[in-house]
Amino acid sequence: MSVRRLAEASLQPVSFAFNRANAAAAKQWINKYPKGREQSAIIPLLMLAQEQEGWVTKAAIETISDMLGMPYIRGLEVATFYTQYQLNPVGTRAHIQVCGTTPCMLRGSEALMDLCRSKIHHDQFHTNDKGTLSWEEVECLGACVNAPMVMIFKDTFEDLTPERLAEIIDLYDAGKGASVTAGPQNGRITSEPITGLTTLKSEKAILKTTRDRDAKAAAKAAREPAPAAIVAAPAAPAQASAGPVAPSKASKPKTDAPETSPALETPSPAKVAPETEKAASVRAPRHSAANANKAAPEVEKVLKQRSGPIVKAEPAAAFKAPEAKGTKLGAAGKTAAAKTTNAKPTSAKTGNAKTGNAKTGKPSLEDKNRPAGIARPALVDDLKLISGVGPKIEGILHSLGIFTYAQVASWKKAEREWVDGYLSFHGRIEREDWVKQAKALAKGGVAEYIRVFGKKPV
Repeated sequence: MSVRRLAEASLQPVSFAFNRANAAAAKQWINKYPKGREQSAIIPLLMLAQEQEGWVTKAAIETISDMLGMPYIRGLEVATFYTQYQLNPVGTRAHIQVCGTTPCMLRGSEALMDLCRSKIHHDQFHTNDKGTLSWEEVECLGACVNAPMVMIFKDTFEDLTPERLAEIIDLYDAGKGASVTAGPQNGRITSEPITGLTTLKSEKAILKTTRDRDAKAAAKAAREPAPAAIVAAPAAPAQASAGPVAPSKASKPKTDAPETSPALETPSPAKVAPETEKAASVRAPRHSAANANKAAPEVEKVLKQRSGPIVKAEPAAAFKAPEAKGTKLGAAGKTAAAKTTNAKPTSAKTGNAKTGNAKTGKPSLEDKNRPAGIARPALVDDLKLISGVGPKIEGILHSLGIFTYAQVASWKKAEREWVDGYLSFHGRIEREDWVKQAKALAKGGVAEYIRVFGKKPV
């Protein structure tokens, strides 16, 4: 989008004020918005100013901004963003907007622009010698089926030729623009085919009034006695005078399966008692726990039990809480999950209780510098608000019995080094100052964090 700037200061009027009619219209627009949202009316108010003055002046933008109680820069942002606002003087009698989008371009809009260059001015947004006419190229004006087209004020003129547009321009230049009929200029009605309607030629199918009129006429004809000639005619066979035949179910196979019984259809054409319908219904097979616990033989070729203890292999790098290491998953491992978070495993998998895990280099859970854990409280702090703590790290801290900001805020240097080594962070706790963050969160939550750090916790 090209840069849009206000007109030069020499062209700007000193002041602006709505006339009586537009002032009333502006008040109506402002009242459409709830209290405190009156600034949303700036777009229609700028359009009112443009309709009154012909273009949007700096004084108009400032006056409207004052009316809505908004800074001038906000009003300038709106006026310079939307291309519907003319920021420079335009023709006093007509400003012609020529559509240059693909459908109109394919139908000859370039010839219309050449005509504007020859009759008005070579450049866009420049008036003719008398200052009565100006023109510009715009994007789609929304009547592509009637291309090419132009817009003058609020009216569109479609199905144009250069000759017809020249006549329209001359009429507007002479002050007779009101005599030009808007819409298609080749006799077409709205957007129907140029050759005339091919469908919907009768309104009978779409208008309820015509359908009701025809229905009344048919009912009246049915009530009137038949002419004598028709009465004297030989009687037609009884089958011919019968009413329409009900739909047949001949193509529906007849079987003894309960699914084909009319009593089981929904909704059922046959009205039967609930007891009869229940007797005809297919009952579900009796549940067998033994059979339900077997996999289909054709799937696994074996009778494999689907319930019972499940031992699921895990990747070597998968995290497991220290208290749960060495336990089994499934039913056999339920008792391990019930242990407190302060349990100190001493299995071979966790390494020596004093020296830690020699394979991973993590400190021992029996180390005296390990922060003291607590039982999970009813209200757990969101440790993820501490920068550097994600969902996984929060889960590890919970497994160590760390649930509150106050616990993290009380860590001494040795305890911080222990947690740093256990998490393999290598100084991250000190760099991101977990203790200071936790102290702020423990003292006043997010508000205190923002006061201390000048930003929201992430």
